[in-house]
This record gives sequence, C-alpha cells and structure tokens, in this order.
Amino acid sequence: QAQTVESGGGLVQAGDSLRLSCAASGRTFSSSTVGWLRQAPGKEREFVAAISWNRRNTIYADSVKGRFTISRDTAKDTVYLQMNSLKPEDTAVYYCCAASMSTPRYYSGDYKCWGQGTQVTVSS
Repeated sequence: QAQTVESGGGLVQAGDSLRLSCAASGRTFSSSTVGWLRQAPGKEREFVAAISWNRRNTIYADSVKGRFTISRDTAKDTVYLQMNSLKPEDTAVYYCCAASMSTPRYYSGDYKCWGQGTQVTVSS
C-alpha cells in the first residue's frame, strides 16, 4: 500500500529550525511533484511548499517564503523541508503529499496525502 513516512517534527522555540523528511513507502516519488501541506487545529489543510519532479521548480506559500526551503534527493527518493526562523503560527501537523502535475501549484486540493504527518509545535 502506497504511503509516505514523515519525520523530523518536534517541539521548538520561536526562532529555532527543524528539518522535516518524507520518504516514500510502497511507491516512488521520482516522477511526481511533491508538496508539504500543514493543518493546524481547527483549520483547513493549507499548502506550504512544493517541488517538481526534476527539482527545477519550487514554490512557497507567502507565509513561509524566505524561511522554508524544500528540496529532494532523487537517489534516496526523499523530500525535505528545512524550516528556519520558526514562528508559533507555524504550529501544525505537516504532511508530505504528491501531485500528478509536472509544474507545482498552490492549490492544496491538487495534492494527495497518504501519511500520518509529523507534528511541529513552536512555542513563543
């Protein structure tokens, strides 16, 4: 069964950094656009960042632009999200999701998520 395994979350203070990882299980990311989405309590899941299958295109939500960096290691079939200068409003469960389009898009509905996510909590 296809799924993703997210890791790297935790409890940090405002201004700290975390690096999230996402490994494919039962499927491969090699030909997919991959995105990170997040969901805070009581809120809808929202788009955070995405990277094309060939790493040529990356896009970010305005709220994380300049602080977060998405990357992928094709050999390891793993996608990362480096998060710097974390803020309390970044607190959420972060999901790694895949999409069929070759060019990343900002609409969260374009992405399919299989994993349990990883919790990121930022204290002030």
